[in-house]
Amino acid sequence: MKNNTIGIIGGGQLGRMLAMAAARLNFRTVILEPQADCPAAQVANAQITAAYDDEEALDRLAELCAVVTYEFENVPVGAAERLAARLPVYPPPKALEVAQDRLTEKRFLNDCGIPTAEFRAIDSDEDLKAALADFGHRGVLKTRRLGYDGKGQKVYRGPEDSPEGGYAALGSVPLILESFVPFEREISIIAARGPDGGLACYDPAENVHRNGILHTSTLPAAISGATAEAARAAAESLLERLDYVGVVGMEFFVLADGRLIANEIAPRVHNSGHWTEAAAIVSQFEQHIRAIAGLPLGNPQRHSDCVMTNLIGDDILMVPDWLKTTDALVHLYGKTEARPGRKMGHVTVLSGPARR
Repeated sequence: MKNNTIGIIGGGQLGRMLAMAAARLNFRTVILEPQADCPAAQVANAQITAAYDDEEALDRLAELCAVVTYEFENVPVGAAERLAARLPVYPPPKALEVAQDRLTEKRFLNDCGIPTAEFRAIDSDEDLKAALADFGHRGVLKTRRLGYDGKGQKVYRGPEDSPEGGYAALGSVPLILESFVPFEREISIIAARGPDGGLACYDPAENVHRNGILHTSTLPAAISGATAEAARAAAESLLERLDYVGVVGMEFFVLADGRLIANEIAPRVHNSGHWTEAAAIVSQFEQHIRAIAGLPLGNPQRHSDCVMTNLIGDDILMVPDWLKTTDALVHLYGKTEARPGRKMGHVTVLSGPARR
């Protein structure tokens, strides 16, 4: 069993889609997830129902599997390191360490020569006041850890937004203030690296967010070839620097002159790459499985233009209409309760052969 079994930490929709891709390539999967009825367990071969840092559960996962990966970046680094002492863990624990703290992440990107917004570490209202003064009283205050989909953030738009109480409002935890970026659009790129150093990059997607959550990803993005190439070069630089294995998602702001400002990285398959299952021969999920299993990376070239739309909360009620839509691939996540802000599925609609 062990030689063809992949462990996946996390049982959400990304773990579910990884397990589905693994099955297509004749791998078994074991999920480590504390929620017993998680989406990934519906399609995996087995589940270990335990906390992500449960040492006994981690040791059991190591016994069952040939390699372990994860579906989200907040896996405890100590858990990944415990596993890595016994078997390959991809992406490497170093990638988790970088991505889990926004301050560490920004500094790492800058060290790689990748521009970011200006930023300051914030540990008090006094720090916040001084940083806002440096940034013209405008910026986005974020928790350094655990924030996602717009959570754990506060926007300052000018002197009328007082910094008093801002530190406590976000929990009196380590924070980061990022300067505003005058961007024209947001893009992301999905890239992969194999254990042999081979690289594969998908075309950048143009993203639109609503309430801090990804709403649509459109291919092709309305960017120049030079901007697309800069995104690829940044992703490849990041992968090489981390000695990375697997798929990474990297988000950027695009400035009026086409230059890129990196926003964040995700050491895993990424929501903005869901379009790949409909508009590329090899999806990001299969690409990740290929990479961590040491198989040849697949061709990332897009064969069709498309728009991927997330189904959030009550959007799930629109599924009958989406099923009537020509050239639409509907993918639901097996979640029984639709809550506001909860990702229930996605739809990718093809719009003709890929424009180059």
